[in-house]
Amino acid sequence: MQYKCKVTVIDKKCFTDLQEQYLADPKSGACPFYNIGDEFIFERYGSEDTFWREGNGTQCAEAWDCISRYIYTALQGGSIMRNWTNDDRMMIACCNDGTRPVIFKIERHDYLVVKIDGMKCEKCAAKVKAALESIGGTERVDVRLDKGWVEIFVKHGECPDFDEIINAVDNAGFKVTVIE
Repeated sequence: MQYKCKVTVIDKKCFTDLQEQYLADPKSGACPFYNIGDEFIFERYGSEDTFWREGNGTQCAEAWDCISRYIYTALQGGSIMRNWTNDDRMMIACCNDGTRPVIFKIERHDYLVVKIDGMKCEKCAAKVKAALESIGGTERVDVRLDKGWVEIFVKHGECPDFDEIINAVDNAGFKVTVIE
């Protein structure tokens, strides 16, 4: 099983009374770095390692300090917040700026990488995707045509049967070379 982590900005707060009372710039306002609805995907598979790249200056340092531990845990396949949230693959956290906090939803996404021989064009990709979407335990299928593989995102607590994956790809006219 492989893991990605999706971080979504779900809210921002601004406590002007606290800013006026305590900050050197009493009109600092809301966080200028993030907007509600911003999404960031972190992954560590093959040559992809966006955890280090995203954390190296492209995230607010205060926010990164607060959320990076949860992202790292998710990327290792761990429980982000066991017995705290209704899904241990998810966490709600915020940055530590007390006058203008940003609230994040952090989600672990579990997936299988299926490397496929012969998938060369968008038509091939669509055929493989349709074949794999019908397999039990599958939440969604993303085709990475540029990489020659498909990512099968699995439903919580489930995993598609490898033989079903192989048969679906074979029936679509292609060949599975690796499932990771």
